[in-house]
Amino acid sequence: MHTTNVRNLLHLHGAKAALIILALCGWQSAASAQSGGNYNFFDFQQKPYYFGITLGYNSSSFKPFNSGNFLSNDSIRVIQSAAGPGFNLGIVTNLKMGDNFDFRFLPTLSFAERTIEYTRRGRQSNFTNRRVESVLVEMPFHLRYKSAPYKDMRLFLIAGVKYSFDVASESQLRQAETLVKIAPNEFALEYGAGVQFFFPFFIFSPELKISHGIGNTLIYDDQVEESTVLEKLLSRTFTISLHFEG
Repeated sequence: MHTTNVRNLLHLHGAKAALIILALCGWQSAASAQSGGNYNFFDFQQKPYYFGITLGYNSSSFKPFNSGNFLSNDSIRVIQSAAGPGFNLGIVTNLKMGDNFDFRFLPTLSFAERTIEYTRRGRQSNFTNRRVESVLVEMPFHLRYKSAPYKDMRLFLIAGVKYSFDVASESQLRQAETLVKIAPNEFALEYGAGVQFFFPFFIFSPELKISHGIGNTLIYDDQVEESTVLEKLLSRTFTISLHFEG
């Protein structure tokens, strides 16, 4: 329990730190634009499409739902999930749709870690952890709304869907006779916000994004106690991305 609380605090403070960094970057860009008077925005505004790369840090977890068997189980008392760190590397494809909207496709290779924690009954509570390490091929499709530019900076909001496939899942399933099994395919809804900074040769865009899995990723196994007490598992991911486009 103590370990989980520490991880949650780190995750919360990490999100706050990211927001502060975005605010500072925005203030610095605005100050630079006022003093320098460069309007790199107009050069990129003429392009109907452009490409780039994206780097990111992710914090992933599960949202567990208890099954009816959980109430009658005399061994497991609490089920919860702990977030784990990971990183992303991908390609950005951006298609302009008018002055304020973009359609974006960002194929990404994502490394993620999620843990399911079981607290067992007894005189002294003990824990059992089931760590799930994934290598995901992700295909997000986003619609982006951009604000009116302020010199060489503009804010944006994104929303869309994502399909993910875990390329490491088959080897895990072969070795998981006594572990909770996770399905390799997943769909998720995504939303977030960020800032565009226009430089002479590229656009730098820090972005915060949240993903909510919409499908049950649990593969039920009545021979595994940790599986029988679960009804479903939904994925949750918080991502800080740095896009470099031009």
